[in-house]
Amino acid sequence: MRPVNRGAWPKNADDTEIEYKKYPKARGELIKRLGEFCSYCEMHLDASLAVEHVQPKRPPGATVAMADRELDWGNFLLACTNCNSTKGNTDVVIDDYYWPDRDNTFRALQYSVGGIIEPTDNLTADQKRQANRTIKLTGLDKKPLNDSEASDRRWLNRKEAWDIASRSKERLSRNYTDDFKEQIEDTAFANGFWSIWMTVFKDDPDMLRRFINKFKGICEQCFDEHNDYAPVARPGGQI
Repeated sequence: MRPVNRGAWPKNADDTEIEYKKYPKARGELIKRLGEFCSYCEMHLDASLAVEHVQPKRPPGATVAMADRELDWGNFLLACTNCNSTKGNTDVVIDDYYWPDRDNTFRALQYSVGGIIEPTDNLTADQKRQANRTIKLTGLDKKPLNDSEASDRRWLNRKEAWDIASRSKERLSRNYTDDFKEQIEDTAFANGFWSIWMTVFKDDPDMLRRFINKFKGICEQCFDEHNDYAPVARPGGQI
């Protein structure tokens, strides 16, 4: 899960904050800053990418939406249909989970062959429990088992992205040129799943720098440029 910077509340030409009367109106600015990617599974999408509320606008038991959540720029991310519906209206306690706009989520979750997502090995027991809650919240551990679940292609798409990234790395070893590196950047951006590309190319600092720069909204403070772009604790975050 890529750590992102949503940025400050958007402003009008007269330097006043934009007042969102309907939250879907924030979609364009979010895409401009974060790109057309789900904030959770990292899938690249276009028309089906929706404004997602970190804390639900209408938690269980509420009869109407809570205005301080529904129209708050600081409560917006972008999500695909599957992540959004799985998360649903769970009334989350922020500190019980890791969030891409608050924490270094790339440091908390690890990706492996086949598109599998798990807590990072070197976390403490408490951190692993928190990472697991984060994975469960949006169903990043789901694998389609039957036809009724076939619409949830997140795992299959991650698996495919891993295979593409692995082949790209192998080809780059035979043709280590800037032109080919740029082609890999473009392929990764079109494919999505930034964390998979970062994982597959973890031993190539130049490619890591390129992926960090290529994808919009990445929290650059989460990576140590002096130590081969190793993930580091996010300032003010939980991890």
